[in-house]
Amino acid sequence: MSIDKTSATPDEHVVENPEAAHDAVTAVDPRLLVREEGLKGYVAEFKRKMKSGDLGSLPVVIGLIIIWAIFASLNSNFLTAGNLSDISVAMVGTGMIAVGIVFVLLLGEIDLSVGSVSGVAGAAFAVLNVTHGMNEWLAFVLAILTGTVAGAIHGFVFARIGVPAFAVTLAGLLFWNGFMLQILGSNGTINLDSEGVVAKLTSYYFTDVAAAYALAIVVTAVYFLTSYFGNRRREAAGVPSAPLGETIARTVLLAVLAFAVAIIYNQYKGLPLAVVIFIAVLLLTDFLLRRTSYGRKIFALGGSVEASRRAGINVEMVRISVFAISGTFAAIGGLFIASKIASANQGAGAGDLLMNAIAAAVIGGTSLFGGRGRTWNALLGVLVIVSIQYGLALEGIASPVQYMITGGVLLATVVIDAVTRKTQKTAGRA
Repeated sequence: MSIDKTSATPDEHVVENPEAAHDAVTAVDPRLLVREEGLKGYVAEFKRKMKSGDLGSLPVVIGLIIIWAIFASLNSNFLTAGNLSDISVAMVGTGMIAVGIVFVLLLGEIDLSVGSVSGVAGAAFAVLNVTHGMNEWLAFVLAILTGTVAGAIHGFVFARIGVPAFAVTLAGLLFWNGFMLQILGSNGTINLDSEGVVAKLTSYYFTDVAAAYALAIVVTAVYFLTSYFGNRRREAAGVPSAPLGETIARTVLLAVLAFAVAIIYNQYKGLPLAVVIFIAVLLLTDFLLRRTSYGRKIFALGGSVEASRRAGINVEMVRISVFAISGTFAAIGGLFIASKIASANQGAGAGDLLMNAIAAAVIGGTSLFGGRGRTWNALLGVLVIVSIQYGLALEGIASPVQYMITGGVLLATVVIDAVTRKTQKTAGRA
């Protein structure tokens, strides 16, 4: 029996392929089902993410919990307030450098010069302030600008001349290390004022218990307000958004974690200034990457340079600015490292600093292939690395073993990243 399509009324729909029509109706964004199905919807959403390779920060969080559990079982001093506070302060220098590395990795590139640039910044401050008597704050700013200039030079050679970033920054690693040795002179070590600006970056603590609790409140409030108004904007635009209940649940979980950290700090010396600065940097850089057009351009370049160029993005300027940002954070990290040892010496920026900074960004969840990551990944990654270092040190295990374990963790993370990327391609998401 044939159907006369011309006689059908406007309200009647002729279905030639019922199975295809059924598939079309059910092909709904899975995130929309979460609000309708409650707990069942969240379980289904979690399974969908696992199948599509959207693991997020889950592997590193689980890994961190396992690491802490192992070291706590081996040594009861590992989870003491003093040790955890020391870990959080020690991680800031490398963490700052890792933040800059995240920006570069988002482009799908690498910066091998950050260790040497960090050493130059510490040496520059020491020479200007201690040797030549320059005002501390002016020397501090100029030291940071040395990193900005160094990074901009690398970015210019890479973006405008076309030399691969690996080669440019490898040359920078050698050049800036030699430059640091040159300005330090024959003595090789310059001690910093223990009461000076740089020294207090890691030695100053807010002893008032209210300070740690205030920071916990601020972080929790910022998270809730950002999530709430972000979801409101998504709802207004007609795109999937998290329900209010989920936002509240996440906020409560963050509040519990933040206040637990505050209690730990108050059981020791108080809230470290270094941690406050690091959290502020993470908040600002996360906002820059996720909430501004500049941040979207960085992600776009990491996805496809040619598509970004055709979309009107100034590829060269974005690349130069990203390497300048990397150099800036390398310099800031160098000043924190100089603060930790209260001096600038010939060994600054050497050793495993470069590898730890890159490893922190990658272990935290930033993809080596570009286009995926957040600056918060630097926090998670460096926390894993420093936790391993402190845990092994408590057990009296030598540095070679520390290197091997950190390398193993990094390899496992890169493997997960590669497998995740393949899974996403299979699922049609990359």
